[in-house]
Amino acid sequence: MITYQYTQKDWTTFKEGIKREWAVTNGIGGYAGSSMIGAHSRTHQGYLIASLHAPIERYLVFSKINETATVGTSTVSFETSQHCASGKTVYTEGQKFLTSFIYDGSVHYTYETDNFSFEKHITLKRNANVCAVAYELTAGDSDCTFTLTPLFNYREHSESSTPDTLKFETFTEDRTFYLVPEKNKDIAIRFQTSEGTFSERKTVYDVDMQLQIEVDLETDGLDCHYCPVDLSIAVPANTTKKVSILCSIGDVNERPAPVSGTEAFSILEENARCHAELFEKAGYHDSFANQLVLASDQFLTYRESTKMMTVLAGLPWFTDWGRDTMIAFTGLTLCTKRFKEAEEILLTFARYIRHGIVPNMFPDDNMPPLYNTVDASLWYFYAVYQYLHYNPAAEAEAFVKEQIFPHLKEIISAYEKGTDFSIYMEDDGLIHAGSGLDQITWMDVRVGDWVATPRHGKPVEINALWYNALRIMESLCEKFDEDASAYRTRAEQVKESFNAKFWDSANQCLFDVVDGDEPDDHIRPNQVYAVSLPFSLLPEEQEKAVVALVEKELFVGCGLRSLAPDHPDYHGIYCGALAKRDAAYHQGTAWGFLLGGFFSAYMKVNHHSSSAAANAVRMLEPVRKHLTDSGCIGSISEIFDGDTPHNPRGCYAQAWSVGEVLRCYCEDILPYL
Repeated sequence: MITYQYTQKDWTTFKEGIKREWAVTNGIGGYAGSSMIGAHSRTHQGYLIASLHAPIERYLVFSKINETATVGTSTVSFETSQHCASGKTVYTEGQKFLTSFIYDGSVHYTYETDNFSFEKHITLKRNANVCAVAYELTAGDSDCTFTLTPLFNYREHSESSTPDTLKFETFTEDRTFYLVPEKNKDIAIRFQTSEGTFSERKTVYDVDMQLQIEVDLETDGLDCHYCPVDLSIAVPANTTKKVSILCSIGDVNERPAPVSGTEAFSILEENARCHAELFEKAGYHDSFANQLVLASDQFLTYRESTKMMTVLAGLPWFTDWGRDTMIAFTGLTLCTKRFKEAEEILLTFARYIRHGIVPNMFPDDNMPPLYNTVDASLWYFYAVYQYLHYNPAAEAEAFVKEQIFPHLKEIISAYEKGTDFSIYMEDDGLIHAGSGLDQITWMDVRVGDWVATPRHGKPVEINALWYNALRIMESLCEKFDEDASAYRTRAEQVKESFNAKFWDSANQCLFDVVDGDEPDDHIRPNQVYAVSLPFSLLPEEQEKAVVALVEKELFVGCGLRSLAPDHPDYHGIYCGALAKRDAAYHQGTAWGFLLGGFFSAYMKVNHHSSSAAANAVRMLEPVRKHLTDSGCIGSISEIFDGDTPHNPRGCYAQAWSVGEVLRCYCEDILPYL
């Protein structure tokens, strides 16, 4: 079991305590999250953010529970929160009674006072929009009344609420409190308890909860929650009592079965068993690998529209993106030996290929997929190649031949003949992509008519991927007894053209984009894929030069900078309002997923020696520390500041960050230690 444990020394102040976050997912797009001390700091936090149509339409329905304990005439509040009152920030510091916080795939808080203590365990039921909160209550030598105040909501998870937008019809039946949102009278939020008494509250709105991360993004950061009832539980002196709370969302006419005192604990145990099975299946006897195996499970989710698995690109706000999925694919599904999920993911995206293009993303509003990407289709070849490498069974080969191989042919043909978004093969065999306002590589920021990183022409990583796609098709044709000569000939042409046009002799590296007679000599990380991908394009000395330059200029521990710091367009800090962040996103911000390509390339040019593997482990130490010391406990953030101290930014847990670090560690480092 992987366990992250913290004590009071880890939250010496409220502001320090909210910097570490946690997240739990349910496998259908829903999630839960908060800070280590229990105070929310962003709109995307709560005990149940339910996915109404897996894995999209995610709504906050159950924000949190505030607790108090009354012994005699003394009442202690364990609420931990930040509010704005008359323009001033006010802290409610229940974390002063918090003695332990543990994350192990579920969440465990322990609070202690002189006369009373309790443990609070939070998890989500797998494949259901159900939050389980399990309490273990212990009274000292006096009777205690333990009071829970649940905070409810009904809003899209990136928005905020006010009293005017939070209107419910409520009623109570069989120890269940029901809330029917005025916005959607077809559903009901159900708050169930194994024991206790509900009573109405005079103050029914928790107003102006201030979310510090949103304030840091230059918004007012204010939210409101609905809290119409208290739940009181009697705890006799010198006794310990278990109480189960379930909060769920479902059809307004559905009545769930009553909750027993052990039901929430059973859900905790079920999740622990599932995590143990993940570790057993993956088969690693290495703590770092297993930390990433646990993290990888958060991103695999069921998609209702396809009835198959897909990948959430990042928590808390991304849905399934084609590019991110194919890059994360090996780490999330193959390194963890989840081959069934791998097949379903390949089929999900194959089903939606259009004009030779794998979807860029599935929107969160159930609209048709978007296709503005050149690289998702090319990374798809790599995913298929890796699938057969990790799973050489005859059934896997038959699956690819019958259900995937025809789509690969379709993609190659479309790219050769030309397809949408100015994607086409030029006479030299290289792929041109993009024009005008198109942003179709992974560096894709565009705001109105402003294109932050125009990379129109022949991007370096696209042509490295194109070469690999051709070589993969050559190998598949040979495997399936088909003529491979056309792919072989084209690949040889691409290799010759690539070497003739992409080498930047002045900087001893690769140009980022070649377009006519004006190559782009920005020092960017994309060139690393010309070294790291399975089929090599460059002579060994040039590969070494590329890796050395990327390490020197771009490597910052938890990621690679997107632009060298001596460039005038470099932005070292990713913060502030959206326009400021967009300007920095691909202009210096460091990206976690790029570590995968970097370390594969690093190990390759060092011939996978044991000394190189040992050095790679040392270089990964900042990632190990990040898993425990910053961001989302147990996961890897999307991005980091390019400048020291390289603070985590963006999504607090990113699929391709986790997937690529897991892949390169298990493929290229761990076997050579």
